[in-house]
Amino acid sequence: MLVTQFYQNKIAPFVAVLFLFLASTAPFSFSADLKADFIDPPLRYAPRPLWFWNNTAVNAETAAEQMRLARDRCGYGGFGILPFGEDFKPEYLSEDYFQVYGAALKQARALGMTMCLYDEYGFPSGSAGAINGDGIPRFANRFPSDTIKRLDKHEWSVRGPDVISFEIPDGALMSVVAMETNTRQRINLTPPEKLKTMEWSAPSGDWKIMAFVCVKDGDPNVDYLNPVSVAHFIEMTHQAYYDRFKDYFGTTIDGTFFDETTLYRAQGRVWTENFNEKFRDRYGFDPAPFYPALWYDIGLETQAARNYLFGFRTELYASGFAKTVDDWCAAHGITVTGHQDQEEVINPVSVSGDLMKCFKYQAIPGIDKIGGDRPAERFYKIVSSSAYNWDKSLVMSETYGAMGDMDWDEIYSVAMEQYTKGINMLIPHAVWYDDKNVTFKPELSWRHLLYAGELPEFTQYLSRLNVLLQNKSRHVADVAILYPIATLQAGHYLDGPLGYYKGGVEIPEADYVEIGEMLATRLCVDYTFIHPEILDEKCRIESNTLILDNPTNYETYKVLIIPAHKTIGWSNLEKIRDFYNKGGQVIATGVLPDESAEFGCGQQVRDTIQAMFSSDSVIRTNQNGGRAVFIQNPTPEVLRNRLDRMLNDYDAAFQPGHELRYIHKVYQDRDIYFFANLHKQPVASWVLLRGGVTPEIWNPHTGEITAPQFKVISENGITQTRVWIDLPPMRSTFIVSNH
Repeated sequence: MLVTQFYQNKIAPFVAVLFLFLASTAPFSFSADLKADFIDPPLRYAPRPLWFWNNTAVNAETAAEQMRLARDRCGYGGFGILPFGEDFKPEYLSEDYFQVYGAALKQARALGMTMCLYDEYGFPSGSAGAINGDGIPRFANRFPSDTIKRLDKHEWSVRGPDVISFEIPDGALMSVVAMETNTRQRINLTPPEKLKTMEWSAPSGDWKIMAFVCVKDGDPNVDYLNPVSVAHFIEMTHQAYYDRFKDYFGTTIDGTFFDETTLYRAQGRVWTENFNEKFRDRYGFDPAPFYPALWYDIGLETQAARNYLFGFRTELYASGFAKTVDDWCAAHGITVTGHQDQEEVINPVSVSGDLMKCFKYQAIPGIDKIGGDRPAERFYKIVSSSAYNWDKSLVMSETYGAMGDMDWDEIYSVAMEQYTKGINMLIPHAVWYDDKNVTFKPELSWRHLLYAGELPEFTQYLSRLNVLLQNKSRHVADVAILYPIATLQAGHYLDGPLGYYKGGVEIPEADYVEIGEMLATRLCVDYTFIHPEILDEKCRIESNTLILDNPTNYETYKVLIIPAHKTIGWSNLEKIRDFYNKGGQVIATGVLPDESAEFGCGQQVRDTIQAMFSSDSVIRTNQNGGRAVFIQNPTPEVLRNRLDRMLNDYDAAFQPGHELRYIHKVYQDRDIYFFANLHKQPVASWVLLRGGVTPEIWNPHTGEITAPQFKVISENGITQTRVWIDLPPMRSTFIVSNH
């Protein structure tokens, strides 16, 4: 039913009221400690900015005084100390450096603050000072064989029949393959051991012979794909802190932060020498014959080959760097967070590999909201969905860096959008030790005239958001979106025309970001991206519901959206077909898939798609109430119409023209809704919540807790609660209730 009609029928007349609760009803019993913490948040909930020790000599006395002022005049709860710039002193990782760092830890403990260990000098993480530091490649100097490797391709052409002799280039040999350029027939020529020269008798045809070797790139950063190399980086950095400050770990030091690791280094061809061996152990077959697909169309096996090779590279990346750091942190009483670079690239295959899966083994997934026309807000939901998929409670954002001297409305707007999209750990960027030498504005401290007066109010606001949203809660959403990594990997190839920094290859059909933003910002319908691996391994079907079956983040979906796919996992599509057959609701957009991410399953994909979907916008139904519709050119109006037909009621619904951004979580059997008004006009309106609840209004701007006007109504067996919300522009509120 359309939302407009929904309100006309169910709200205005109030003719079907089952129960009536007046605003004066006594508030329900909720954790007294939680309420007290919300009203006056303890320091442990306060935001902790990055603190640049920038381009100057840092001393213990000044550092200690800045920490005290940051707590007392800004409301900050701690820091992540970031050594930065070529003129920083004392020398990174020297005993003098650790002496100053230890003094900061001692002051943090005295002030009741907590610290996050930044793992680098400058950024990106992995070189110990070579980039944005003092230029010294400390890691490469100490562990020269453990730096980033690159995959190179060398080619020779021959017209057969003929005999060709060629020299194998230096490096670890990954593959030698001959491919006939017209038929795309491939012959695996990879020798069992590396030879200096090879000779081959080419049959008739035009043949391209390709040798693929893994070589040392020259980039000073650690080989992110190799856990042994990453362990050496940990030994040099994290362990050096632990050896000196063991007593602070797990108390004053509660986490570590990595910055801008990425696969776009080494010209987007990051590889590792034991790739083939690990691939064979994982999948049981040799990847060597499929290496040409990394650059070329190899025929019918192209899409599957790319999914296996690029997908496994991401697995090595996630387990090589993030998991190795996470394992070390878990053993030392702290947690790890951090983020990729270029998260805003729609095709992430040569950037993060897979922006969901790269956080699979990381305790706290993260993202960077930064200036320079980089719309990270369009990708918040991918990172928070990664946390929901792999059952993690915290989602970090490094926020405001290089955004200039923003006004307060923009600062609040960014924060509110983050928290409505699942981020619950905002790290302000930044406080600067030398505030006269700020490289990336703003400088968010007591010294900046624009911010000093209102910073305490803002940090207390963030603290209250953290009180209610930094917990082991479950996210509530009616809609799941299949993350289209199979299509992104299938369409990707190395050395693409966009250049490695921008992702290399545009995938023109990819509409998943647009569909997500349409739901979140235009329709104000919340959702979760589901990774193909999670759909296979953690989702089950119960009646007409798709269930993400996690111990903590247990979600139930009535609608599954398949954004534009040319290639889809056959195992995924089988489950989607079963969901539809049991009464599930399925929407496909843009392009329907016709190839499989697995070898030999393309026909099954085509047959299943043909059986489920009709022509554009025609809803196909089955005897169990399942509906499937393909929307070739989705618009907010069309998508709303289809959702109205598929959902009897929404988790939260708004009067047209009065929509609010929101997130709904359940904590300790209590509903927590966070609503934010990002409009330029006030919103005073009824909000309709699913089920019968007894609500309270918790105001994060003031700490006040009040009882709102509300009514519980019932019609056609559906019970909902109507709550009055009145929000000025750039303001937000919580509704906290029982079930």
